[in-house]
Amino acid sequence: MPKISVVMAVYNGAARLPATLESIAAQTERDFELIVIDDGSTDETPSILAAFDDPRLRVIPQPNAGLTRALIRGCAEATGDVIARHDCGDRSHPERFAKQLAAIGDHVLVASATRFRGPGGEELYIAEADGDAIHLSVLHAGRATIRGIPHHASAMFRKADYDAAGGYRAQFRFAQDLDFWIRLARRGTFAILDDVLYEATIEPRSISSLHRAEQERLTEIAIELRDGGDEATLLAEAARVQPSRNAKPRDEAAGLYFIARCLLRRGNRAWRSYALRAIARNPLHWRAWASLLLGR
Repeated sequence: MPKISVVMAVYNGAARLPATLESIAAQTERDFELIVIDDGSTDETPSILAAFDDPRLRVIPQPNAGLTRALIRGCAEATGDVIARHDCGDRSHPERFAKQLAAIGDHVLVASATRFRGPGGEELYIAEADGDAIHLSVLHAGRATIRGIPHHASAMFRKADYDAAGGYRAQFRFAQDLDFWIRLARRGTFAILDDVLYEATIEPRSISSLHRAEQERLTEIAIELRDGGDEATLLAEAARVQPSRNAKPRDEAAGLYFIARCLLRRGNRAWRSYALRAIARNPLHWRAWASLLLGR
């Protein structure tokens, strides 16, 4: 039985999958299994996984069912004492598993500061948090102020606590992490390491407002469940919250503009190219026009 079960879902992630696999294989803590749920990929993902020569890798293919159901499947298959999340396209510092495993102690969740990078590898910002503050937030804050950990996929938690808390719930296509953190927080405290042990890549569409309404409603439902709302009624409503539309050019433009603003704050001249791309996708994006005209 391995110490750690790394659970990762992937859907058409061929472009960034090799770097992600290499960062996991390079961990100084070697005692882990890597469970990858291939969620119906139609690109080169299956062949990349098949060619990856590491006996710790277990690939479980399934028809496309979305991130939440893929995570549920992966966590159910986990045989390690501890589950470490990971996302395709991201990278872990070589000492991530070792440091988080050493820090878990009596905590029910350990995460770390996360560095966010743009599509070209540009550093955008670092997200940090205090474990006690996040713990209090998920247990008591309202929708406008509730805070999660720096990045969902930087989390590590015990399999026994995952099972006891009820794990991810299939009804939550979005906000599945927050719904789980709320129930997990009732079992103990959180620790968030100051070390930047995880790097996440932001793609323009991943930060758009494409599913903002759905995310906000599911966050509200998670809080209502936390605060004693009728479980059967609220879970039935959560199951009805589905993606409402496909990505449109203005959604990608919003993501491109966000990246531009992050780079501008860092003094990285690449911000202009992202602002121009935002305008190309949405010529009416006045904030991008203003940034280019004013240089700020």
